[in-house]
Amino acid sequence: MRKLFAIAGFVFCGLLWAQEKERPLVLHLKINDVIDPRTNRYSELGLEKAKELDADYVILELDTYGGALNDADDIRTRILNFDRPIYTYINKDAASAGALISIACDSIYMAKGSSIGAATVVTQDGAAAPDKYQSYMRSIMRSTAEAKGRNPRMAEAMVDEDIDLDSIATEGKILTLSTSEAIKYGFCEAEVNSIDDIMKRSGVEDYELQEFKLGTTEKIISLFLNPFVSGILILIIIGGIYFELQTPGVGFPILASLVAIILYFVPNYLNGLAENWEIILFVVGIILIGLEVFVIPGFGVAGVLGLICTLGSLVLVMLNNDMFDFSFVGEQEIFVSVTTVLAGMMGAIIVMFFGGARLINSNVFKRIALQDVQDSEQGFTSTFYKAKSMVGKKGVAYTRLRPSGKVEIDGEIYDAFTRGNFIDEGVEIEVISDEGTSLKVKEAQ
Repeated sequence: MRKLFAIAGFVFCGLLWAQEKERPLVLHLKINDVIDPRTNRYSELGLEKAKELDADYVILELDTYGGALNDADDIRTRILNFDRPIYTYINKDAASAGALISIACDSIYMAKGSSIGAATVVTQDGAAAPDKYQSYMRSIMRSTAEAKGRNPRMAEAMVDEDIDLDSIATEGKILTLSTSEAIKYGFCEAEVNSIDDIMKRSGVEDYELQEFKLGTTEKIISLFLNPFVSGILILIIIGGIYFELQTPGVGFPILASLVAIILYFVPNYLNGLAENWEIILFVVGIILIGLEVFVIPGFGVAGVLGLICTLGSLVLVMLNNDMFDFSFVGEQEIFVSVTTVLAGMMGAIIVMFFGGARLINSNVFKRIALQDVQDSEQGFTSTFYKAKSMVGKKGVAYTRLRPSGKVEIDGEIYDAFTRGNFIDEGVEIEVISDEGTSLKVKEAQ
C-alpha cells in the first residue's frame, strides 16, 4: 500500500509540474514615450529578457507619436529577427516611427479610438525632412509590410503624400488609419480592450503574464542621464583635473575625475547617445591640453583645440546627432546639452577659485601634503653647494629651456632657467647667476 501511495504521489506531482510547464509565458513590454535611445535600449533589454525566460509570446504595447528614425529602425530590425511571436497592442497612437514598429510585428491589435500611420519623417520644428530620409523611410516601410504580408503600397502611403490609393488615401494626404479602417484594410487583426482579449483571439486561454521592468542597474544608468547629474559630473571632471595639476602626486582628484568620466560616458554609450568618435574626440582633447601644459610652451593652438574638442564632445555625447547632422535634434535638446556643460564648467571654475584655499587648509589636505617650512633660521638654504662661482662659465643647453630645463657645463648636468626667453637644445649658453638651486643662463654671444 505504501508503494502505491508513493507512486500515486509521484504521478500527481508530475501532472502538476507538467500542467505548470505547459502554461505559455507572455512577456509584456510597454512603450508610451517618444522613440529615442532610451526606448531603443528598453526594447533591446526586453527582448533579451524574453529569450532568457524562453517566453512563448511578447506583447508590445505602444502609445507613441514617433521619434528618431535610426532608433525606430533598430527596434524594427530587432523585432523582425525575433524567433517568437510578437504582437503589437496599439493603445491609442502608433504614429510615424510607432507605425513602422507596429508593422514589423506579427499581429497588430488596436484599442478603440486608436490610430496608426502618419509616418512622414519630420525635423524637430515640424518641417518635412530632406528627401533622402523620406526615401529611406518609404523603403523600410514597404519592405517591412511585405515581410509581414501587409499591403506595401498602403505602408508607403503613410510616408508619401503623393501616393494615390483611390478612396483609401487621396493624393496630397498622408495615410492614417483608425481602428476600424485598419481592420478593414488588413493592417489590424481586431479591436481589443486588453491583453487578455489578444491572447483569447490567439487561442490561448490559460497563460502566465509577466511585465518587463528595468532592473536597478538600468534605473541607476537613467539617473546619470539626468542633466543636473551630468552637470555635477562635468564639474568633477574639470575640477579633478585642475586640482591634480595643482597638487601632483596626490591621486585623489584625478581618481575622482576618472570616475566622473566613466559615469558620464558609459550611461550615454549604453543608451546609444555616445558614439565611439565622440569619446575619441574627448580623449584627443585631453591629450592636446596635456601637450599644451607639459610639452608646448605658452597657450596656443593645441590648448584652444583641446578645449574645443573636450567641451564639444561633452555636448555632443548628450545629443542624438548623426555625425554632426542635427536634423532630428530639437533646439530644446541642444539648449539643455550646452547649458549643462557650461553650468558644469562654471561650477568647476567657482570651486577652483573659492574651494582651492579651503582645500589647502583642510585637515585632509594637511595629512597628504608637506606642511613644514624649511627656513634659513633653522639652517636650511636654497643655494646648492659649489666650490667656486659658475658665473661666466659656458656650456650647452642639454634640453630645451622653456624657460627652464637642463644645461651641460664641463661634462656635468645642471638645472637651469632663462630670463624668460626660450633656448633650443644644443645652443651654447652662458651662466649669468648661480644663486639658488638652479643656474640662471642666457644664450652665449
